Amino acid sequence: MKAKWTMARLSLLVFCASFLNVLAPIWVQGNTLTEAPNIVLIMADDQGWGQTSYNGHARLKTPNLDAMAANGLRFNRFYAAAPVCSPTRASVLTGRTNRRTGVETHGYALRRQEFTLAQLLSDQGYATGHFGKWHLNGLRGPGAPVLGDDTHHPGVFGFDEWLSVTNFFDRNPLLSRQGEFEEFNGDSSEIVVDEAIKFMRQQIALDKPFFAVIWFGTPHDPFVASEDDMSDFVDLEPRTRKQLGELVAMDRSIGTLRSALADAQVADNTLVWFTSDNGGLPKMNPPTTGGLRGFKRSLYEGGLRVPAVIEWPGRIKPRITDFPAASLDIMPTLAEIAGADAATLIQPQDGCSLVKLFEEEIETREKPIPFSFLNQYVLIDNDQKLMFVGEKNPTYELYDLKADPQEKRNLWKPGDSGTVHLDAHPLAAKMVEFRKSLQRSMDGADYPEGHVREGEPGPSSWMNDQRYQPYIEAWRSRPEFKRWLKNK
Repeated sequence: MKAKWTMARLSLLVFCASFLNVLAPIWVQGNTLTEAPNIVLIMADDQGWGQTSYNGHARLKTPNLDAMAANGLRFNRFYAAAPVCSPTRASVLTGRTNRRTGVETHGYALRRQEFTLAQLLSDQGYATGHFGKWHLNGLRGPGAPVLGDDTHHPGVFGFDEWLSVTNFFDRNPLLSRQGEFEEFNGDSSEIVVDEAIKFMRQQIALDKPFFAVIWFGTPHDPFVASEDDMSDFVDLEPRTRKQLGELVAMDRSIGTLRSALADAQVADNTLVWFTSDNGGLPKMNPPTTGGLRGFKRSLYEGGLRVPAVIEWPGRIKPRITDFPAASLDIMPTLAEIAGADAATLIQPQDGCSLVKLFEEEIETREKPIPFSFLNQYVLIDNDQKLMFVGEKNPTYELYDLKADPQEKRNLWKPGDSGTVHLDAHPLAAKMVEFRKSLQRSMDGADYPEGHVREGEPGPSSWMNDQRYQPYIEAWRSRPEFKRWLKNK
């Protein structure tokens, strides 16, 4: 009898443990417990705000992004955290403006002391996967497969599975599956989406929520597209024709992803967040930024404002919002959805949760969106934008983005009617405090150690890295490396 009771208790304990494991990833919606959503983050590489048909591009058709926008929360004012790629990616994973994390500009490594979104969601019971461009390991140059012994590969930052390259990549790419190199044939966007779908299906079969990051290499230069994908642009100059062809293929891959989620019957409870890593490129006709001032590498709107949509059919009713949001908001938003303890996030957090926005329009953002790139600083406080450029002899620019979205009239310019002085504007004190706070973060004060650990690499080219030298000769004739390696 005693043995039977012991076995019965053991069976009950096993059942309870299994049951709790299933319920571990839950989200509180009102007073109701609901299953935690699957999460997919998609990021284009150099796609400008104006490069979707729903934002009015003169030639490009993006039917799948249009469908996603029509079925989700579409942002008119969504900002990349920086005007170049690596910094924005660091901010997506941390919720912190890039220089706090050690990522000064492109090709800088994310500090290993940072706590990432993948680590947070893994702690909440999610399977995590990264697919495509990484560019957070300190290596510059065209995208090469990430080495298995890289000290800053995606696995170091919480990704269970990864198929990744150091930087941009094109058709017929050479990728790294957790350190093992694999060659693929076809369009790069379609390849990484297909691989991500395999990962998702595996987790669905295991009844485990998934977090998948898909970072495209499209439409970054050099531009490589199939003739079919360029067929609608035969009258345009070659550079533009190829870039738009890349975007056609990328849009098609997003349709493949949405169809796969629907076929697996998980679309309603999957949050898909699409955006771009920075603003569009110059010297394109039709232009990439939809009439906004500036391009990639600029802190004007054209360098920062990007297309963005959140689709979550079971939670978000379709609508367009003018609320100013940013890729900095991804971490705090998903942390709240996953039920994570806010105390686990490294402070300061520069983003804010957008969960309330899923239900209703928010009139005012509670804190400014900060930007820091090289010696330039920006705060966007709802409709007001203050720019601080330079260190020794700084200049200031102030724009009312509601009245002047193209930033044609600097309200700070001396002599203009209606200008204001730095000391008189409410953003001035916030700018001073932001710069002080940023310096503390750069010195490592945000970490338990109170300083930045030694051993974080500076930016360098993988082509000069001894670990890659055994591959150089074999890669010399590959189209994506040919012009880079011709003198090596």
